[in-house]
Parts: sequence; C-alpha cells; structure tokens
Amino acid sequence: MSKEKETAKDELWKAARAVTTLKDAHEALTKVMPAPTSDPAVLRDFYLRSAAVYANVAELDRGHHHEALYWASRERAKGEQIDPTGT
Repeated sequence: MSKEKETAKDELWKAARAVTTLKDAHEALTKVMPAPTSDPAVLRDFYLRSAAVYANVAELDRGHHHEALYWASRERAKGEQIDPTGT
C-alpha cells in the first residue's frame, strides 16, 4: 500500500474511533472495510478494530447500547475466527 493510501486509511480509522452514534459507526466502518478477498491478517485486524469502535459507541450512544454491544460481539467473534496466517 502506498504511503498516501496508508495515511488516508489511518485518517479514516481515526474518524471511525471518534464516532459517538451507532449510525455514524456503521457509516465510518464501511469506509475502512477491506475487500472480502483481502489477506486474512487484514480482515482480522479490521474486525477486531471494528469491535472496539462498536464497544466504544455502546458506552456513548445509550439509546443503542444493546445493539452496539451486539455489533461489538459479532465483529470480535468474526475477527477471532480468522487465522491471520491464512492456514
């Protein structure tokens, strides 16, 4: 990945970590979601980082607390099921 693309991706992750609502989390995470055919380590990283975003939102967007916790759990489970070595 080029330095420019890496910097842009870092900025998108920074924005995702800053969201305070479930709606904004969904929107921000679609911008950093890798292709389904990406390297397993990339997919695992995405799902685990996504889980952290949703867990944070669960504490901030109290009206969507339980739904955000569901998404955090779902993303964490998906990430933990992926072998980062692809074997």
